[in-house]
Amino acid sequence: MSKAIILLSGGLDSTVALYWARQHHNVVGAVSFDYGSKHNDKEIALAIWHCAQFGIPHDLVSLPFVNDLFNSALLKSGGAIPEGHYSDNNMKRTVVPFRNGIMLAIACGIAESREVDALIIAAHSGDHAIYPDCREPFMQAMGNAMREGTYARIELLRPFIDMNKIAIAKLGHELGVDMGKTWSCYKGEDLQCGICGTCVERREAFILAGLTDPTVYLHEGPLPRKPGEL
Repeated sequence: MSKAIILLSGGLDSTVALYWARQHHNVVGAVSFDYGSKHNDKEIALAIWHCAQFGIPHDLVSLPFVNDLFNSALLKSGGAIPEGHYSDNNMKRTVVPFRNGIMLAIACGIAESREVDALIIAAHSGDHAIYPDCREPFMQAMGNAMREGTYARIELLRPFIDMNKIAIAKLGHELGVDMGKTWSCYKGEDLQCGICGTCVERREAFILAGLTDPTVYLHEGPLPRKPGEL
């Protein structure tokens, strides 16, 4: 059983990945990144909560330069969060350039410093339409770089890379994850909005998985259609 560190945002995907990882690896730490996103504060508080349930050490890495220098609607320095289906073209405005590359590079350095064998990231197939640094070719390249660039030959594990949000929600249910204590909404307000792309993906996943959604949304009207659907 390998020693692993998980990238834990506090969102649904990475939280389910934490619970999965505990069954398959020796999870010795979790890392969250405060990079200035509108929803960072909501997510990070929940990441810390889940780590506390298992006594897993949690590190928070601050990356203020991302908010200062990068262009993305996801950031506090950016424009309004787009609304609609998560695969709509306008969701590209929420891309934070090379975010996963930056976070994985830092987490890899932490992993080797702590004599850890592997990093776990919860990138999944639903991310592929919008986020280039969540796609498997990128993950393969990053995994190769991490392996070749460390004496420990750190492995990059991506257990959900071929799964969609529906499958992840089902897995979370099977693992007993309190998914009410996860955050998806990109707006980062008091309640999850229910109408931004990531809220729509979350709501749709629970419906199609046949699960009760524990989330309280500000708006719970009909879900938007996927682009191309009649």
